[in-house]
Amino acid sequence: MVERKMNSLVKWALILFFLISIILNIVLIGLHSSRSPKCSAQRVHPLRGKHDERSLVFADLTLEEYSQVQQYMLKQKDLDISTKQLTKPSENYLLLIDRSLPKKADVLAFLDAKGAKPVREATVVVLHGAKGYINEYVVGPLPNPTYYRDVTKQRYNMDLPISSRLVTIGEYALMFQFIEAEVFSKLKKIMKESFDTDEKKTLNAFEQMPRGVRAGDRKTWISFFRNMDGMYIHPVGFEVLLNQKSLNASQWRVEKLMYNGKYFNTVEELKDAYDKGTVKKIVYKETPDYGSLRPRNKPLQIGPQQFYAEGKRWSIQNNHVLYLDWSFAFGLSSVTGMRVFDVRFKGERIVYELSVQEAMSVYGSVTPGMILTKFLDSSIGIGRFAHELTRGVDCPYEATYVETYRYIDVPIPMRFRNSICIFEHNMGQPLRRHFADFFHNSYGGMANSALVFRTITAIGNYDYMWDFIFYQTGAVEAKVHATGYISSSYLVDGSMKHGHQVAENVLGNIHTHFINFKVDLDVAGVKNMFLTKDMEYVNVSLPWMPDRFAMVPQLVEKQVKTEKEAALRHGTKTPRYLHIASNTNNRWGHNRSYRLQVYSFAGDHLPESEPEERSMSWARYKVAITKQKDLERTSSSLYNQNGMWTPAVDFSKYVEDNENIENEDLVAWVTAGFLHIPHAEDIPNTVTVGNGGGVLLRPHNYFNEDPSIHSADSVFFSPGAENSCDNNRMACLAQETCSPVLEPFTFHGFEGVMKFED
Repeated sequence: MVERKMNSLVKWALILFFLISIILNIVLIGLHSSRSPKCSAQRVHPLRGKHDERSLVFADLTLEEYSQVQQYMLKQKDLDISTKQLTKPSENYLLLIDRSLPKKADVLAFLDAKGAKPVREATVVVLHGAKGYINEYVVGPLPNPTYYRDVTKQRYNMDLPISSRLVTIGEYALMFQFIEAEVFSKLKKIMKESFDTDEKKTLNAFEQMPRGVRAGDRKTWISFFRNMDGMYIHPVGFEVLLNQKSLNASQWRVEKLMYNGKYFNTVEELKDAYDKGTVKKIVYKETPDYGSLRPRNKPLQIGPQQFYAEGKRWSIQNNHVLYLDWSFAFGLSSVTGMRVFDVRFKGERIVYELSVQEAMSVYGSVTPGMILTKFLDSSIGIGRFAHELTRGVDCPYEATYVETYRYIDVPIPMRFRNSICIFEHNMGQPLRRHFADFFHNSYGGMANSALVFRTITAIGNYDYMWDFIFYQTGAVEAKVHATGYISSSYLVDGSMKHGHQVAENVLGNIHTHFINFKVDLDVAGVKNMFLTKDMEYVNVSLPWMPDRFAMVPQLVEKQVKTEKEAALRHGTKTPRYLHIASNTNNRWGHNRSYRLQVYSFAGDHLPESEPEERSMSWARYKVAITKQKDLERTSSSLYNQNGMWTPAVDFSKYVEDNENIENEDLVAWVTAGFLHIPHAEDIPNTVTVGNGGGVLLRPHNYFNEDPSIHSADSVFFSPGAENSCDNNRMACLAQETCSPVLEPFTFHGFEGVMKFED
């Protein structure tokens, strides 16, 4: 009997188990079937244009070409070149290999008139330490070079002294050895009691630039910081002036030292004062780790993400990008950074070249390490420091990432993975919209989706985010945002005149940021002119009441015909509308033009009476318009930082020859930036919000109407048609949603960091 009951219970338990299993499977199948399908990785709609291999005329050097140029130069026995990273300043060193771009006229003939393809060449910079000068060479043709020629005089109209060179890894290694042997080892007591250093715990160095006060100088104030995360905001109050003018490091010497605001002529003098108690001692104190970017709280959620429901609407082939009505070629110079060429909208060239030129900062301080500091970043290489971009932070997760190769102060060409990103971005506001509540009731609008071309360069303490943005209106924007760490100095008497205290004994030093862009617009061809427009109030008689007057805005237009007149200085009243214009008209009889709309919050430019100003004379001008010349390629140079007093490139000379700019091929040199007075919220990092500037290139009577009206992104509906998908894809979005297919997260950026060894 008991056995029969047990069998009956087992039978019912099995039946119940099967029923539950069936119900669970039905639920799971229902849940699975209701999930969004995976978004298409393939493009749903065809591209509007075709990729053009002729874009390779602008392409950066390939890995193979870098290697070919390096090996070719090493075979030139008369040059006696070394490529070892620890090459001494007294030896000949192959510093840089970069693309040498062809002449504009040759490129246009190739692109537009079926002319010959320009010869592909490279620029090579050799530091001839053994002879005391720097040379630039052009090497070609590529691939498989057979010639090199010296172009130094042609490009700079001067010899380049060896003192104008940047500090190489090899020279840095010698500097560190010198400081250890001639300073730290002789001041062990001070180093231990003031800074808690020993054989395992050291200080980090950061340098003042320029290196001296007159032509030929190479004297560097070196400031020391704690070896902690965000070292730039951990100054210790100790600085050393190193005279490194000699190419022989054995002849270097310490010229001055500063300890806690007091100056000493020799290491022995400081040591003696410290032992006798005649200098106020810095007593070591454990420093909070306020410079770390490690999250203070555990990240618990993922922020909003962007994905592409119908595939990406842009395409990249080699160095050529297609996006809706846009196409352009791109590159990344080791010296100047990001650049695009042959920018076309609806097949018509608008911009020949849009490129970053220079990033400059002038600092204020009472301490020597920063009192004379004027950074010119292209002189150490802006593009050089474009490291890997972090997916989902530096750029949207689903952006397209592009690797680049560089050769600057390295023994072999370097690969930088994912150092450029390209993505389409919903800018978060409508591009245009109108809700008609009078008469013809309707809603019409369009989301502002644009293509962003981005790289980020981490140059020492500062990180600059560079964006070129392509809008569906035919507008292009070039802008920069600054983030990273501020430069700081140790608080001493008088410091507060130059900034704000941001941590214990730490001053955030006031400084400027000036950024220069080259904008070579070709508006309906290369024969252009510079027009300005503004407004003025005019007292007019009312037509229907002649005895009654009113102040009425009126358009003021002017054509500017010379380079000097077209050099618009900061701080002066300038017309609000600046145009590069064509002689051709749109349907309404107006000159087809593109407007330069600069947005900038820059501080004051360095007074022109200062001897270093000529090296950054481009910053005098908000906008300067010059006649296009192949020998006026850049506004600055690799040599201006350490040769400030006799700069290799003095931009003001581009203006001073005062050439005619009527019906000529014109270039706009645009300067934007911001004044930075550091504050507590710059700790640990300066944020991008509000810290930047740039320029918008906007069509102005270039078209007959806004070209975005033809965009398939437009939305329109009237009463009764709110749910129709005919002109409103948003109405059916709920039925069309899909979930993204994501690539796994990877990061290899630390492979390209500077290493002070062979």
